[in-house]
Amino acid sequence: MNNQEERMRIGKIIADLRKAKGITQVELAERSGVGRTHIAGIEKGNFNIQIDTLAALVDAMNCRLDIVNK
Repeated sequence: MNNQEERMRIGKIIADLRKAKGITQVELAERSGVGRTHIAGIEKGNFNIQIDTLAALVDAMNCRLDIVNK
């Protein structure tokens, strides 16, 4: 899997989790301190996500994110 595919996979996990929680990108941005456009870019796989950003998003959704899938 190349880097673009991995970014897209992680972004989809975040988007699916956010939607399952019934949270909009705007609400997630407000809760996490991460900009809405940055969240949108992450969800589309356009941006690399830093560990601190990932932790902020997951914490804002009150959940744990397991992104490693063997």
